[in-house]
Amino acid sequence: MRAVLVNDKNHDLYIGEVKDPIPNEGDLLIKVKATAINRADLLQRKGLYPPPPGESTIIGLEMSGVVEKVGPGVTGWTEGDRVYALLPGGGYAEKVVIPADMGMRIPDEMTFEEAAAIPEAFLTSYLNMVVLGNLKAGDHVLIHAGASGVGTAAIQIAREIGAVSIVTAGSAEKLDRCVSLGANYTVNYKEEDFSEKVREITNGKGVQLIMDFIGASYWEANVKSIGIDGRWILIGTLGGQALNSAHLGPFLQKRIQFIGSTLRSRSKAFKIDLTRQFEEFSRAKFSTGKLAPIIDQVFDWKDVAAAHQYMEENRNTGKIVLKVE
Repeated sequence: MRAVLVNDKNHDLYIGEVKDPIPNEGDLLIKVKATAINRADLLQRKGLYPPPPGESTIIGLEMSGVVEKVGPGVTGWTEGDRVYALLPGGGYAEKVVIPADMGMRIPDEMTFEEAAAIPEAFLTSYLNMVVLGNLKAGDHVLIHAGASGVGTAAIQIAREIGAVSIVTAGSAEKLDRCVSLGANYTVNYKEEDFSEKVREITNGKGVQLIMDFIGASYWEANVKSIGIDGRWILIGTLGGQALNSAHLGPFLQKRIQFIGSTLRSRSKAFKIDLTRQFEEFSRAKFSTGKLAPIIDQVFDWKDVAAAHQYMEENRNTGKIVLKVE
């Protein structure tokens, strides 16, 4: 089969030939129709984020496609079924093998491109907001990088739960898109101190949950923004990993719960359980349009280098999808 490969010398991407994956007991072999780009893909291309041991070295954390072969012991799936799923790797390829229990059925109303834009963004948001963050109706949640794939998913999940979202992004256009998805309040981080806006909105009480993709550069403002017994979920470090100084007093005074979270390194059993929980939460909502993947651009997978550059330049609102042909 063909797959997107990485030149080890200069990190350039190209399409080459590799062996077809083979489904084992409990697996499905999928003919990939579309995949989507994540920031983890950019890091893996540069050798900075290797896949978990034993997993495919091909880039790609999600896909949509058609069941080509049903492995031994699998029930409930047949050849030709439309499926989408989270992956530990291997999405930038013509075929991929997944555990059957991690497959989600694509609603009839949804295209392959739309389905490919769901797994990483929505499962990451659901894990961190619902499973770890325990977000409830009426809670205030601060969502950074609101125009990203995960951010646009988080806004919608918060809306469906009945939480009040305060969303940061870096342009009026991106903030307008966040509002259209249900963001209750928005802050242009280039023009305003979001912690001041949070204090105003919450009457000084702070938020119950922070979805933090930024890390070090937002540290002090996040400390100011979080409320008593607040949950602070660190998902990324776009603003750096090293702190010049950190005062731990507020963590005791506010009883802050600080949680570092990654999804890719979780066990297969954990991902299966998360997938099943999320599908129960989302199936009807996707079918009725209450939840929807937000796609910025669809690239042919032959243009994968341009798609990576597009994300590196931070030009996207929502997901960047690759159509695999």
